[in-house]
Amino acid sequence: MQKDILVVPVVKWAGGKRQLLNQIIKFVPEDFSTYFEPFLGGGAVLFELQPEKAVVNDISSELINIYQVIKDNVEELIEDLKKHQNNKEYFYKLRRQDRDKEKYGRLSPVQRASRMIYLNKTCYNGLFRVNKAGEFNTPFGNYKNPNIVNESVLRAVSGYFNKADITITCRDFEDALQKAKKGDFVYLDPPYDPLSATAGFTGYDKGGFDRDEQIRLKKACDKLNNKGVKFLLSNSATDFIRELYHDYHIEVIQAKRVINSKADKRGAIDEVLVMNYENGERSAHWRQGINLFLRMPEG
Repeated sequence: MQKDILVVPVVKWAGGKRQLLNQIIKFVPEDFSTYFEPFLGGGAVLFELQPEKAVVNDISSELINIYQVIKDNVEELIEDLKKHQNNKEYFYKLRRQDRDKEKYGRLSPVQRASRMIYLNKTCYNGLFRVNKAGEFNTPFGNYKNPNIVNESVLRAVSGYFNKADITITCRDFEDALQKAKKGDFVYLDPPYDPLSATAGFTGYDKGGFDRDEQIRLKKACDKLNNKGVKFLLSNSATDFIRELYHDYHIEVIQAKRVINSKADKRGAIDEVLVMNYENGERSAHWRQGINLFLRMPEG
């Protein structure tokens, strides 16, 4: 299947991997059967690889609804997105919709997906964040010309979802990995272990992701390893994570934090890539494709 360079993330996501793709892709195995990604988020790695067969998952039902609607009803979604207004009053009116659970439950999947894409494109710093009740709570961004309706990208992503054999699920990460077998490849991008007691961001879903969850994820990686499934995991370079995965190969990479309320907190920091196989450079045409992708404007 020919790769489409317009297949790029449609939402901005905390911890998104777009700016790290050139470092991540070179560690992805050249050949695998089915691609698994249980923490899909913005999908930058999926959309760069564009595997012919994939099982992708996220715990956020709102995010998964966006992808399902793009796959099944992209033209209806595009038309609905065109109705939105870029002003504070309208933004907070739409943001309040999920406070009334009964009324919100009557929205169609297309209306919900349209609302979430609009809020993502117009909220402060493009930060998808919910409170403990699961309600979107990021403030208005006050941007002059946000790209709310990126028709070409939405159609390209829809085309990829329908040409490839893609299974989209919304479940716990362990459940999403149940069918992974030898010859498959898993990329794991969980909510990161916080660098300090106050630095953690796990607010994309009301459940959070604490160190008990990190340990449960490590055990899931051990199960994959025992089955002969190759995995690559991204996380912060904390002592806890380094010790947790000490029995696997760890590469330290430099990342620039781009989602932070304070500009001086967006500098380069260490992250780790953990893998259960010997790493190798991918071929030159992959790096060339990455460079083209990284030069494209945000959607």
